[in-house]
Amino acid sequence: MVFSFKVINEGLYVYHCATAPVGMHIANGMYGLILVEPEGGLPKVDKEYYIMQGDFYTKGKNGETGLQAFDMQKGVDEAPEYVVFNGKVGSLTEDNAITAEVGQNVRLYVGNGGPNLISSFHVIGEIFDNVYIEGGSLINKNVQTTLIPAGGSAIVDFKVEVPGTFIIVDHSIFRTFNKGSLGMLKVTGEENKTIYSGKQIEGIYHPEGATIQTMPNDKSAVTAPEPSSLPERIAAGKIAYGKTCFACHQANGEGVTNAFPPLAASDYLNADVNRAIDIVLHGKTGEITVNGKKYNSVMTAQTLTDDEIANVLTYVYSSWGNSKKDVTSAMVAKRRAAK
Repeated sequence: MVFSFKVINEGLYVYHCATAPVGMHIANGMYGLILVEPEGGLPKVDKEYYIMQGDFYTKGKNGETGLQAFDMQKGVDEAPEYVVFNGKVGSLTEDNAITAEVGQNVRLYVGNGGPNLISSFHVIGEIFDNVYIEGGSLINKNVQTTLIPAGGSAIVDFKVEVPGTFIIVDHSIFRTFNKGSLGMLKVTGEENKTIYSGKQIEGIYHPEGATIQTMPNDKSAVTAPEPSSLPERIAAGKIAYGKTCFACHQANGEGVTNAFPPLAASDYLNADVNRAIDIVLHGKTGEITVNGKKYNSVMTAQTLTDDEIANVLTYVYSSWGNSKKDVTSAMVAKRRAAK
């Protein structure tokens, strides 16, 4: 079907499928954004990006592998397994992160396809200079978090003043750290200590846990085979790392200065694989020294299976100048039983 129409009202608008069953079609990602600029265009910025949030309702639980069918009852109950940006978990992380340089002005065109949930859109470490409320002509200034209704949008502008990785979230925060609505804006350039000193409070606490990983016996879902070869296990570990680890240890394992230790070329990590397994299994508190620098933070125990822990550690050991250690699920099971 083809439509022809004249755009009359300036703004940022969501379009979506309206063929029955409408909710199911929207819940499967049949939506997008249309930007209608005012005559002469919007004020110029250095970087512009498209971000579209959506909630997804699958037969399988969050984290379950394989092709997942749509679950109508979860849709009716407004209980999504995933809330994501641009259609999938990790779409704006690691190599897919959006980028800018210090001093640049960034504009985000943000939509919310729904079909059910309102978005509390926020960029950790930034304040929006301008928010075009619901994608229209009314502009609010100096906003931390802005609401975007299901089927609605917003345009946000801000200037990046310091380098770093800024985390993009739906501030209904369990959606971000447990269901997938997490992106990254990587900013490069010169530091500015008058704006951000880089200091962290000793004993910083990391509250975000892993995504929910309990796997039910759901015969309606198509389960993918478990990874078996080393390359498959490393690939699976990379996915688990993206869900669980990179918010603190960062996409390239560099960690956060004075807060979370690096995993890249880490003497602490490479010295004792059993200790590494124990930390993922049971968490870790207290001071440690990594590559000659002291860190005193908290890592919570991760709710991962033996296979997932083995895969994620194998991925970490295979990356960033580490020892290439192959961690097996049997090794993890032995440490779990020893505790």
